[in-house]
Amino acid sequence: MKTLKLTLLFALLASFVSAQDYAFKVLATKGSNEVKSGNDWVPLKTGASLHDTDELKISDNAYVGLVHSKGTPLELKKAGNYPVKKLDDEVKDKPTTGVLNKYTDFILSSNSAENKKNRLSATGAVSRGEAYAIKLMLPENQYSGIFNNEAIITWDNGKATGPYVVTLKNMFEDELVKFETPETSFKINLSDARYAKEGAILVEVHSKADPKLVSDRHLIKRLTPAEQAGLKTKIDNEMGGTMEPTALNKYLRAGFFEENKLLIDAITAYEEAIQLAPDVPTYQEALDEFLVRNGIKK
Repeated sequence: MKTLKLTLLFALLASFVSAQDYAFKVLATKGSNEVKSGNDWVPLKTGASLHDTDELKISDNAYVGLVHSKGTPLELKKAGNYPVKKLDDEVKDKPTTGVLNKYTDFILSSNSAENKKNRLSATGAVSRGEAYAIKLMLPENQYSGIFNNEAIITWDNGKATGPYVVTLKNMFEDELVKFETPETSFKINLSDARYAKEGAILVEVHSKADPKLVSDRHLIKRLTPAEQAGLKTKIDNEMGGTMEPTALNKYLRAGFFEENKLLIDAITAYEEAIQLAPDVPTYQEALDEFLVRNGIKK
């Protein structure tokens, strides 16, 4: 019996070591990048695990986003060859949080080929946005909480042509702001004096040319002070290594916000990642997948 228990213990330890036996995971890649494992060069793919014995070859005008096994994000933009062992040594002394890998795995799992296939084959209820000419890319009101002061709000205009009229109201239907925009997006800053005293804001968009072409009304709601404080502590503890405003860090934060059901913050983080790296398709594809799996877009 003792021998059996020892055998099972060693098997469990071996399994754990094997699961951690990588230096980096690939979260994003753009260009004709390759990895050499053994004697062969093969195309670098999102989701791949890199080991110290591997070597990366980054092509011209390319991009690679990595996360170290200890939780340190790393972006590579300069063409050339990179021994993984050298990259590993460079990041080992940087502040890390192993908890960040939880969100790395969440992002990779959410955007896996299998999950994409399952979403394509799934059928669901009719979205409430389908009855409206303009579809705001915002979640249902039960997920309207927001942690950050700033949010990027976009919409699918369908057949409604611009310019558009954006109206923001408080919960008593008092108009706070109304403005025109030729774009299909805008940024709201809740620290603005016009919103500072409001706990929740209603958002609506319509076509200036035809006011009947309108969006559904969506809610943006501040977290309570207690919720805000609790989440700030969690971010400081788990996402401390993602403070630098890089596309990869925004991508990781999007995963954090999604797992914590703060979908408006997640959308904004995705949009910021796209703005920081507009030529990297991974981030736009990830946003599209996020919108579909959360029932915001079909």
